[in-house]
Amino acid sequence: MRDGAPLSSKTIAATIEGSLKRLQTDYIDLYQFHWPNRGSYMFRKNWNFDPSAQNREETLDNMRDCLGALQQQVDKGNIRAFGLSNESAWGTAQWLRLAEEGLGPRVASIQNEYSLICRMYDTDLAELSVNEEVGLLAFSPLGTGLLTGKYQQGVVPEGSRKSIVPELGGRHSPRVYDAVQAYLDIAQRHGLDPVHMALAWCRTRPFMASAIFGATTQVQLELALKSVEIELTPEVLGEIDQAHRAHPMPY
Repeated sequence: MRDGAPLSSKTIAATIEGSLKRLQTDYIDLYQFHWPNRGSYMFRKNWNFDPSAQNREETLDNMRDCLGALQQQVDKGNIRAFGLSNESAWGTAQWLRLAEEGLGPRVASIQNEYSLICRMYDTDLAELSVNEEVGLLAFSPLGTGLLTGKYQQGVVPEGSRKSIVPELGGRHSPRVYDAVQAYLDIAQRHGLDPVHMALAWCRTRPFMASAIFGATTQVQLELALKSVEIELTPEVLGEIDQAHRAHPMPY
């Protein structure tokens, strides 16, 4: 990953070398970029996203430069694969096309936000993922804790993320709590823990590689891990689809 500096061959080499030392390891299985240099519509920027100021050739030149640097790291044995984060369908398609031209390694994954209440990935990126075998590493699959139900009725538990970041990175909105309640009601009707339902639902998606959840206590971790034992019924999945239609893009 990168820490704020624009992606370039120099920053890639320096970041990977620093990561190897910091992690005390000989190689990195999956090296993820963090953010496109040209910007992104992720993190609620989709509401006014405007790509018209982008310079296509500069973007592609930077991708070529980065792919060359990545190939050098693969050849050295420092990394085995690389992935993207907060990327678009167009951007991912360009990385894939340039790799097919022999300019560097092929994209293995894409790490974007995805959950019951954030489903922008379901359209163009989903199609790209399936057809190009670029799996989604979904971050915030519990909607930064919203889908647990712990923030309903204005409750803000001490030490929770919302107690530190009240807006939850732009996810706090008047509509989101109604959307969350719809999913909580489904879980209750079917005797499911909402955490289990949210994470089990992620596993049903045809493009899913893994869901990245956060846990601050052992109890939270154990609860989330038990979701692998849950299989959602067609009835539950149908009700989830209905809730999504009723509450699309709640933030």
